[in-house]
Amino acid sequence: MKGIVEERAAMLGEYIIESKATVRKAAKKFGVSKSTVHKDVSQRLKVLNPAMYREVRQILDTNKNERHIRGGMATKNKYLKEKMQNNNTNK
Repeated sequence: MKGIVEERAAMLGEYIIESKATVRKAAKKFGVSKSTVHKDVSQRLKVLNPAMYREVRQILDTNKNERHIRGGMATKNKYLKEKMQNNNTNK
């Protein structure tokens, strides 16, 4: 059972590096919780493959620094979409 966890940590690391994925996106792709992804890439991967860990950490730090921008864009798009739908129904 222990080998499966390490294998998953490596697979998560590879996926995050290849796709520049967020923790949420990786969790959804692998069918695990965000907490599991976080533990795998921040604790297990650090021991298993320190070089990969550093790459993943850099990507996750970038994602964390950009999340307020992504959230703002999502909110803006939401209200633009609602406005367009209201305009179409009022015609």
